[in-house]
Amino acid sequence: MNVWQITAFTIGTAGLATLLMLPAGLLLAWLLARGRFRGRVLLDTVVSLPLVMPPVATGLVMLALVAPAGLIGRLLVRSGIDIVFTWKAVVLAMAVMGLPLLVRTVRAGIEQVDRRYEAAAATLGAGPLRVFFTVTLPLARPAVIAGAVLGFARALGEFGATIMIAGSIPGSTRTLAVAIYSFAETGRDREAGVLVAVSATIAFIALAISNWITSRESTGA
Repeated sequence: MNVWQITAFTIGTAGLATLLMLPAGLLLAWLLARGRFRGRVLLDTVVSLPLVMPPVATGLVMLALVAPAGLIGRLLVRSGIDIVFTWKAVVLAMAVMGLPLLVRTVRAGIEQVDRRYEAAAATLGAGPLRVFFTVTLPLARPAVIAGAVLGFARALGEFGATIMIAGSIPGSTRTLAVAIYSFAETGRDREAGVLVAVSATIAFIALAISNWITSRESTGA
């Protein structure tokens, strides 16, 4: 598996992870920004945990859940779905680790939406879902895009949880971060250096796009 194959695989799985985290991220961001319910602080804490827990610890928890003998894994096995040490595990690890950044960014965007617009739509007969999709989401769109880009960037650099749940299988689960570690560990410093440069370039572009969107939103441009 050469450098470009590893890069393409990483970008592809990170893209799938971003698509996977978007629906859950939007729902969680809306609940945390607009919801007033018991357990809101607990939910906020659980969503943010991957940001502060060691990634390998998060990966170990995920492994315990989706392994064939795990709580979720048993159900998956009955359905003929294998997760652990497959590309699906890579996507799952990326999505879990990128979700908190997506949620926090989108939540901030929703909180900045003037509630008067939402109230006006509600008085005209729009239900909560219609208000969200026709008023809240369009007004918070820059934050949604910025959050998705940040989640994608985080997924690109994911290592700890990925190595725990997916391993480092060439051609199957080896991402940029995992390949950098594997190459450096085996003395292939040149290949590791190239991957570092590629990873840094992609991350720089993603962060620059996110910061540009956030800057335009804050200046009203």
